[in-house]
Amino acid sequence: MADRIAVVERNTKETQIKISLNLDGSGKADIHTGIGFFDHMLDGFARHGFFDLDVKVQGDLQVDGHHTIEDTGIVLGTAIREALGDKVGICRYGSMILPMDETLVLCAVDLCGRPFFVFDGEFTQEMVGSMETEMIREFFYAVSYSSAMNLHLKILEGYNNHHKAEAMFKSFAKALDQATGFDPRIKDVLSTKGSL
Repeated sequence: MADRIAVVERNTKETQIKISLNLDGSGKADIHTGIGFFDHMLDGFARHGFFDLDVKVQGDLQVDGHHTIEDTGIVLGTAIREALGDKVGICRYGSMILPMDETLVLCAVDLCGRPFFVFDGEFTQEMVGSMETEMIREFFYAVSYSSAMNLHLKILEGYNNHHKAEAMFKSFAKALDQATGFDPRIKDVLSTKGSL
């Protein structure tokens, strides 16, 4: 099996980002975005998905966190797409209903090559730590479209904003780990079209 590793860089006037992703890692992370809560979320994503993830971001945080978070989603999604390669043998689908204290989040993933994003969840605070809660949706939207995945995220229960955000990142990690995993019964790609 070939290494499923991607290194992606993106440099604009607003952000300079470099991400290294190993889909078959052990959950090691080295995250530096300049936004503490976002670092915490990406660290949880790596740990619970068993992905090795290095993220280095220099963003225009003197403006706000929007460009840093959205552009990180674009680069992470691109890294996922590149690391997957031809997708031969992968399970393609993954899902997780993840509890975190009073919170319950559903995440479903289809690595079909056709981007679509559904987000059903509300936050009652503008910020969690130094991260704007409205940027959680923007991050996952960017990941789904740049990776060309179908991604559904839904908060089923919960009132604590920290828990809701963290459960989203962890459930996404578990669903993606499942979808990128291999099934020995799949000899080509899991599609009647013959390609993903």
